[in-house]
Amino acid sequence: MKPNFSLRLRLFNLNFWGIPYLSKHRADRIKRLGDFLNVESFDLVLLEEVWSEQDFQYLRQKLSPTYPAAHYFRSGVIGSGLCVFSKHPIQELTQHVYSLNGYPYMIHHGDWFCGKAVGLLVLHLSGLVLNTYVTHLHAEYNRQKDIYLAHRVAQAWELAQFIHHTSKNADVVLLCGDLNMHPEDLGCCLLKEWTGLRDAYLETRDFKGCEEGNTMVPQNCYVTQQELEPFPFGIRIDYVLYKTISGFYMSCKTLETTTGHDPHRGTPLSDHEALMATLYVRHSAPQQNPSPIHRPAERSLLISVLREAWTELGLGMAQARWWATFSGYVIGLGLLLLALLCILAAGGGAWEAAILLWTPSVGLVLGGGAVYLFHMQEAKGLYRAQAELQHVLGRAREAQDLGLEPQPAPLLGQQEGDRAEEQ
Repeated sequence: MKPNFSLRLRLFNLNFWGIPYLSKHRADRIKRLGDFLNVESFDLVLLEEVWSEQDFQYLRQKLSPTYPAAHYFRSGVIGSGLCVFSKHPIQELTQHVYSLNGYPYMIHHGDWFCGKAVGLLVLHLSGLVLNTYVTHLHAEYNRQKDIYLAHRVAQAWELAQFIHHTSKNADVVLLCGDLNMHPEDLGCCLLKEWTGLRDAYLETRDFKGCEEGNTMVPQNCYVTQQELEPFPFGIRIDYVLYKTISGFYMSCKTLETTTGHDPHRGTPLSDHEALMATLYVRHSAPQQNPSPIHRPAERSLLISVLREAWTELGLGMAQARWWATFSGYVIGLGLLLLALLCILAAGGGAWEAAILLWTPSVGLVLGGGAVYLFHMQEAKGLYRAQAELQHVLGRAREAQDLGLEPQPAPLLGQQEGDRAEEQ
């Protein structure tokens, strides 16, 4: 590879908001999106919320001359909504479905049925191995009373771990998608601090678009204005994050967002704004190589984020156990009613009352049992993530005391028998 080697990558990311029968003007928007992508000819197109596989197949056929490689990531009941289109051949594909993803009885939110996931595609470009990840985390819905915060923090940790485990042979790592987190939110800080990913908005030399890089803005006619009342300029929840492994340097030359309307025809492509980034990869000069040793302030920030995430997962676990205990009482009540009904039936009296109460009693047992099993599973998932964080936090503190760099989590996790530090 030549010393003056340079590789340019143009990326497009959009949460398309393609819910069949519910999303407004979906057919028209998917058509205009295809027209726009063919004209612009990006290297990579990464989409979220393409909930209809028919929409994906339509785009695949329409974009095939420009983007011959494409893939739809299937998971859950209705699908992850993730898909990718590439101008370059895709060498490898895989995905990881998050173990925690909301509640099945919150049907009006629907995240549990989607099977939220992260998709990975590996490209070989000019001798470089490029790992690109596309993801969509659980939605927030209510920032003042966020019942999904622990799940989203757990998803951010799983995402960080998945990136580390699968990017050991990569030269370039890219992460695009709807993280459903503001830049200062705990899960976003955890993801960036642990993986070392850099935010294209903060790194770019030339930004054009919505104020503060926001990707949901009041100017968009599809956005529910009430949700943005606390944020008059909008919110930034869609990201392009990147990093390079040693020997290479990556920079974001330009980053652009749409501004509440289609770049060509006026009406929006989605309720989210699209992100369009131009990235450059080149050999790094010796002075540009990042120092392998974290400065004390960086170590302190990492430890602070790890501790806060550990605490949040603990709160979520306590809530999950409370619901499991409550549903256990419901099961007990249902069994008690069934026992009383059997006694009444055996005595030959109150047949009508027994028949009337039989169905709700069985419903209590079955419903309580389903809720109990779900929340016990939720508690175990949160405990697993918390235990990993606890171990990493202990090793990070040891590294801080010794003045060393905290090692990546998977390396720390090789000694599974080590006792995690007590909090």
